[in-house]
Amino acid sequence: MTVRMLTRYHLELLVRSQRWLPPGLAYVLLMGLGVSGGDEALSAAAFSAGLLVPVTGWLVRSAVTAEPAQSRACLVAAAGWRRVHLSALLAAALAGLALGVLGLAAVLAVGSGGSGAAAAAGLLATVVCVLTGAAVGAVCNRPVVAGAQYAVPLGLAAVVLVLLVPGSPANAVVRALVLGARHGALSVPWWALPGASALAAGAGWAAVTVAVRRGE
Repeated sequence: MTVRMLTRYHLELLVRSQRWLPPGLAYVLLMGLGVSGGDEALSAAAFSAGLLVPVTGWLVRSAVTAEPAQSRACLVAAAGWRRVHLSALLAAALAGLALGVLGLAAVLAVGSGGSGAAAAAGLLATVVCVLTGAAVGAVCNRPVVAGAQYAVPLGLAAVVLVLLVPGSPANAVVRALVLGARHGALSVPWWALPGASALAAGAGWAAVTVAVRRGE
């Protein structure tokens, strides 16, 4: 089985099991509370992107725990731990990206100042924050961290860290959007995309490696 087929399977499992609903509804609810018609598009896009870090991390947790143990064992026997876990991470990232793109389209439609530059910067921030959230989810859930009593607080701490620490790709893009909304001059940190991609790839590699070693 290819990674593409497995990713599609995990996406379907995420939808059928309805495990996407809690993070998805949390994103929609917070967007509804935090964004209103006429808001500056850049600041609304920053809010949407920032939310995607914890939401995507939550989706990763939902994806890697959605499959029953017996079904997962059969899938691993057919495709191996590496492909199975990698495809679950990819499915969560794609689900987070879908939410983010829909949210960005909504804020650009109802907000003010939704220019082409704002749309491009918002899309960049969306992708960067989804990748960052996927990285957080990969290293703060099974098999790297076992048990919700450890995974949840560690995940929340990691979300705060990547959003607040200067030099983090997520911090850079959100900050750029907020400053652009305040001062009317948008400076897009394009380096954040390869930075977030490297972060997600490293976290995914670490999680897959642990999955192979521990066999879970």
